[in-house]
Amino acid sequence: MAHRVSVLDLSPVAAGQTEADALRHTLDLAVLCDRLGYHRYWLAEHHGGAMVASSAPEVLIGHVAQATEGIRVGSGGMMLPNHSPLKVAEQFKVLEALHPGRIDLGIGRAPGTDQITAYALRRSREAMAADDFPEQMAELLAFSGLRPWPARHPFGHVRAAPVDAPLPPIFLLGSSDFSARMAAANGFAFAFAAQINPGLAVDALRLYRDEFKPSPELDAPYAILSHAVLCADDEATAQRLAAPARLAFRRLRMGRPGPIPTVEEALAELGEGELGKRSERVIVGTGEQVRTRLEETREAARADEVMVLTTVHDHADRRRSYELLAAAYTLPQRDPVP
Repeated sequence: MAHRVSVLDLSPVAAGQTEADALRHTLDLAVLCDRLGYHRYWLAEHHGGAMVASSAPEVLIGHVAQATEGIRVGSGGMMLPNHSPLKVAEQFKVLEALHPGRIDLGIGRAPGTDQITAYALRRSREAMAADDFPEQMAELLAFSGLRPWPARHPFGHVRAAPVDAPLPPIFLLGSSDFSARMAAANGFAFAFAAQINPGLAVDALRLYRDEFKPSPELDAPYAILSHAVLCADDEATAQRLAAPARLAFRRLRMGRPGPIPTVEEALAELGEGELGKRSERVIVGTGEQVRTRLEETREAARADEVMVLTTVHDHADRRRSYELLAAAYTLPQRDPVP
């Protein structure tokens, strides 16, 4: 059985280029992935980081959907604690109205940034301290007309506009068993971020499937395994191209976030001895090697779909990585609409 393969894009910022360049590269890559036959193209939400430029997925989704023809486009994800549920509902109903049948709404519960930036986004100390994600999700569904409001709720008469456009399919995103359980209990589709927590991916996705309860929106579980990958024409080249992202994430963990360095800078700081070390967070190799490892994990996790993200310094190398993986999966390419 052929399984769907999709893309997660964080709009990585390369050293020597601007964040605006990163956003333009996102549009270019989306057009390529649409033609290559990938199923979805999701845009992330991150704030205040010099390494990625994906601060407004709701804006990028509209541009990507307009520039592409068949690929589904969505958020990977909207960090709901940073936003009003009503505003998220309205933004995505607008997107669905303009691009019917092609929009996904991926929802996350992490801030996607540091604490000070999160405070600036949420505008109050009370919002920072609140642990009300389930209540926010309930409001999102009620504003959209998918679930009823409790009796005498103060927002009971409020509906998200446009009222005649449906809310796109909802996916709960996570990297923990909490998210897996919540998605299962509420009948949501679920995407697990193995690039964040690879050791829990199989157990969390199996837990989700085993505990899933059907909902009015989804009658059977649907699980996506998200993973960082890097493909090149040979394994040695792939290992070299993986060095910049490895150094960038090391710097991030040390509190020194910055753009993705060049291969030369990364190898000078990391040392050639770092090449070839197996990483659980990033699958590196030829297209066939990456596909084999991805499928081993997907099958163990019983996931329905894989979603990949690639972080390299050079945009041409990122394009090549997606071309090689599409070829390894023999994705059905889309012909341009005349």
